[in-house]
Amino acid sequence: DLYRKVFVFRKDPSDAYVVLRARLEQPLHNFTVCLRSYTDLSRPHSLFSYATKAQDNEILLFKPKPEEYRFYVGGKFVTFRVPESRRDWEHVCASWESATGIAEFWLNGKPWPRKGLQRGYTVGATAAILLGQEQDSFGGGFDLYNSFSGELTDVYLWDTGLSPDKMRAAFLSLRLPPALLAWKSLSYEVKGDVVVKPRLRE
Repeated sequence: DLYRKVFVFRKDPSDAYVVLRARLEQPLHNFTVCLRSYTDLSRPHSLFSYATKAQDNEILLFKPKPEEYRFYVGGKFVTFRVPESRRDWEHVCASWESATGIAEFWLNGKPWPRKGLQRGYTVGATAAILLGQEQDSFGGGFDLYNSFSGELTDVYLWDTGLSPDKMRAAFLSLRLPPALLAWKSLSYEVKGDVVVKPRLRE
């Protein structure tokens, strides 16, 4: 249980990462991924990387610069332009549904304009899921200058699109529905220089 704890990625650039284990029985036609990050990086960095053997950017949350997030599904991406952070925690949720190809992006509990992405696509179930690196091959192929440095917490992955109420609940750390990956019952393995520490502030 990582309640009120964080992963601290101490080095910049870094070869460190965290492997997450999810029980995925079948491919995903819908999903929501949420996490909270705290960093002073201005270079590109990866937050959440879900790769299959067929597609290294099956699901990817990537920040190419301080005022932009990229959300990938099946190797294609949409861009969400955001205000440059005031050096504070940023909570992001990204959801996608195959039937409509609608991609939703929420920052700090507020929705951005929805975009279209990979309508009719299916996300593969046999996945390597990593925090802190961007996979260019299944479970590897890292570019150290895309690595994350800073603090990560509150990581979740659901096999549904969350309702607006639940998106806001995720931002506020309230009760959430059962998830494939849940911060309060996370199965993970640290690779390299990552330390689990209590959160310094709420």
